[in-house]
This record gives sequence, structure tokens and C-alpha cells, in this order.
Amino acid sequence: MTDFWDWALGVYAKPGVGEACLDLQDNYQQCTAYLLWAAWAGDQGVLLAPDTLALGLDLAQAWEADVLHPLRQARRRLKAQWAAMPDAGREALREQVKATELFAEQTLIEALAKLAKTAARSSDQTPLEVLVQAASLWSPPPPIHALASLSQRL
Repeated sequence: MTDFWDWALGVYAKPGVGEACLDLQDNYQQCTAYLLWAAWAGDQGVLLAPDTLALGLDLAQAWEADVLHPLRQARRRLKAQWAAMPDAGREALREQVKATELFAEQTLIEALAKLAKTAARSSDQTPLEVLVQAASLWSPPPPIHALASLSQRL
């Protein structure tokens, strides 16, 4: 199996993937690490069993709510200027929060990758089928067009 983190970085660098991920994250409250995990497993020919998807979902939802969302909010709030707050210090802090947010995403990705290694069933699902299967567990699931936009770019 290809390392999930390396795969995710490579995929995210492709044209349009970042925008599609941010659309799913910001407009449909999806955890893109979870969706990319399902896509990565499918790309590796691994079918994630329903119980494995459910475990990944629980992990991703908890990590998203308790760790990633607060870090993302802090980073975004630090983007705007604050009265009486030196810009250099605010920007330096924003960069530290951004690095911590990225490390938190990497930590989630590594945990999800371990789950996938226990689900070594072969699969020939399309990227869209994999994303739909994974996203159907997230509540509320995103519209098919948002998943299709991501799957077409993977």
C-alpha cells in the first residue's frame, strides 16, 4: 500500500482538488481527510468494509469536532487584522496555528491509514462509488455533484 499521507499530498496538489475539498469542507461540513481516506483505499484496490468505514467515521467526526474545527476557526480568525495587535505577531501566530492544523490532519490520516490496513479486501470501485459510500455515513451527506467534482480530479 502506498503511504496515505504521501498519496494525499500528491492528490491535493492536482488542479482543482484543493478547491473541491474546501467546497466539501466549508459548504457541506465534510471531513476531507475521511473522504480522501476512502478514495485512497479504493485507489489501492482495498474495499473498506462497512464496520471499518463506521470506525473511520467515528474517529474522523470526533477529531474534526474536537481538534480540527477549533484550529481551523482560530487560523481563520487570525487572518483579519486586530486593533492594537501587531500584525507581525498575529501573522506569526497564524502560521503556527496553520502548521498545527496540518499536523492534526496528518495525525488523523495516519490513524485512518491504520484502520484501512485491517480491511484488506480487494475492490474495483470507481472513485465516485467509494466517495459516495463513505459520505453516505456522514450526516448530512453532501450532494452527489460535490463528490463528483472531487472524484473527477483524483
